[in-house]
Amino acid sequence: MFFILLLLFVALPAAEIWLLIQVGSQIGVWQTILVVLFTGVAGAYLAKMEGLAVIRNIQKASMEGRIPGNEMISGLLVFAGGLLLLTPGFITDIMGILMIFPPTRALIVIFIKKYFEKKMTAGTASFSFHSNIDLQNPRIKDPGVIDADDFRDN
Repeated sequence: MFFILLLLFVALPAAEIWLLIQVGSQIGVWQTILVVLFTGVAGAYLAKMEGLAVIRNIQKASMEGRIPGNEMISGLLVFAGGLLLLTPGFITDIMGILMIFPPTRALIVIFIKKYFEKKMTAGTASFSFHSNIDLQNPRIKDPGVIDADDFRDN
């Protein structure tokens, strides 16, 4: 996990800065800034359009009585892709476009499903749920509030 965080927070931004400098030296600073701004605006629009399409697909699957598994994964990918497109840089833009563009997103969905299927089959998948909600009495519990109902006899 440490290695992944190191890549995300150190190596990726360093690579983005290096690439922005390289592109800026080739096409000019202002053109580079315009390209970065354009990908941010276009990415937000594409993410919105694809996000709405995913929501319609989730609703359709629900109305058909199917569990919208693929559609939910697609929704998460569109959301992540939109965030990546809003992040300035060319590497994150390419990753974001791949997550938003429907044909490549479908391939990523297949990969994610196979990954989790392999983990489940091997018995190495683990899921945990941490919440401040009491499942017996589903109310959000604020640790700073003393509730008199907690002390009454049942």
